[in-house]
Amino acid sequence: MLRGLLSFSSMTMVSRVLGLVRDQAISITFGANATTDAFWVAFRVPNFLRRLFAEGSFATAFVPVFTEVKETRPHADLRELMARVSGTLGGVLLVLTALGLIFTPQIAWLFADADAADPAKYGLLVDLLRLTFPFLLFVSLTALAGGALNSFQRFAMPALTPVILNLCMIAGALWLAPRLEVPILALGWAVLAAGVLQLLFQLPSLKGIDLLTLPRWGWNHPDVRRVLTLMVPTLFGSSVAQINLMLDTVIAARLSDGSQSWLSLADRFLELPLGVFGVALGTVILPALARHHVKTDGEGFSNALDWGLRMTLLIAVPAMLGLLLLAQPLIATLFQYREFTSFDTRMTALSVYGLSFGLPAFALLKVVLPAFYSRQDTKTPVRAGLVALVANMVFNFALLAVLYQVMVPEALKAEGVMAALSRQPGLHLALGIASALSSYLNLGLLWYWLGKTGVYRRRPGWGGYVLRLVVACVAMSAVLLALLHWLPGFTGLDKWQRIGCLTLLVGGGGLTYLLAMVAMGFRPRDLRGQ
Repeated sequence: MLRGLLSFSSMTMVSRVLGLVRDQAISITFGANATTDAFWVAFRVPNFLRRLFAEGSFATAFVPVFTEVKETRPHADLRELMARVSGTLGGVLLVLTALGLIFTPQIAWLFADADAADPAKYGLLVDLLRLTFPFLLFVSLTALAGGALNSFQRFAMPALTPVILNLCMIAGALWLAPRLEVPILALGWAVLAAGVLQLLFQLPSLKGIDLLTLPRWGWNHPDVRRVLTLMVPTLFGSSVAQINLMLDTVIAARLSDGSQSWLSLADRFLELPLGVFGVALGTVILPALARHHVKTDGEGFSNALDWGLRMTLLIAVPAMLGLLLLAQPLIATLFQYREFTSFDTRMTALSVYGLSFGLPAFALLKVVLPAFYSRQDTKTPVRAGLVALVANMVFNFALLAVLYQVMVPEALKAEGVMAALSRQPGLHLALGIASALSSYLNLGLLWYWLGKTGVYRRRPGWGGYVLRLVVACVAMSAVLLALLHWLPGFTGLDKWQRIGCLTLLVGGGGLTYLLAMVAMGFRPRDLRGQ
């Protein structure tokens, strides 16, 4: 699992760094305004469906069944399963994509608040959605291929595939946009091209494991039915975070211009630790847990889960503290150029504060959920997810009400609630905090029900591990606070001064954390478990 984690993480790191460059190119070229809000919404809708139907519910239902067939039956059965699943998934997604293109104006109305919005902005969102929606079909089939490759311990290619999307979007922002009458449409064309290229990129690797087959309809195939049976409850349970994100998008459409962009950029800072470690751990640990379950190896199952929990906390806790303390320096250094102003830096930092508070919960969910899905238990996550979903909406409105009273001046309140929400910047902070709180609630419920199953038994040494982690994080935070007190404010510095100061902060904080862990007795061999 450690080798798989390092392979997946190294490739994902390349993808995440290019994702950062992508967001820099978009922010510098277009800024944070109504136009970029329209693109982020158009990009988020197919991505939501992709994570819901492909990487979310489908992957968590497909991998355990695929692993069981791989471990217990001939390779011919595995080829048949691949052909039937790809044909069925492709057919369903083709219909869904067609419906999305037909009803694009209605989808745009939901996210653009078309009755009150500028008609030009609404029309732009419709055009962008028509370009980005087919991305769902191609990227979902790509996720299917990635799930099969992961089950064969081939983690590098699926992790590297998102690089193609980032490269296409960078080219769209810097090369194609200046050549179009409506520059932002370049990003829509880039997303569409990337969907096709990502699928083609996976095909040689599938051929290498003899699973490149012609898709065939298989709705009544027994193994496909098993996948579908597991997928229906998983469709909701594994995608609570994505459903929350879409509900947040609907609410953010009613807030001030730029809110969608500020939230999207904040998500980028969480994607590095979540993608490189959280998602990587979940991806690597799911096939391993499924194998232990199939072989009725209870001790191996428990040890694998214990290892995943320790690895997650090792990264997620210091990453959370680092983001909370360094949000403004990071955003100013990476994005505050040309069209992206110091005001945008402050507003994006508010999003980072809210979301990064929930980083440990987001990451731990990636490890705890596979403990249920690997045992083909898809109902328990649904129960926890329903509670978290309702709680997220309650938190959203409650926190918005609090910030409305605190932040909105009386003169603006006199114009009405909706007018005040659309004109007062900063209220998007409520959405980030609500997402974090609901994720902790989701994690707490899953942990309680996992304990009742008895499949996880905590290994010795957790007390010392947590003590080392706390001491190292306190030392790191103290060093960062001292440096921030000593250094000047970032928004007033030029580019190279910001880079130098940020390097000092990140290097000093990271080195302090590492040295404190080593001084407390942590060694690289501890990463391997026992």
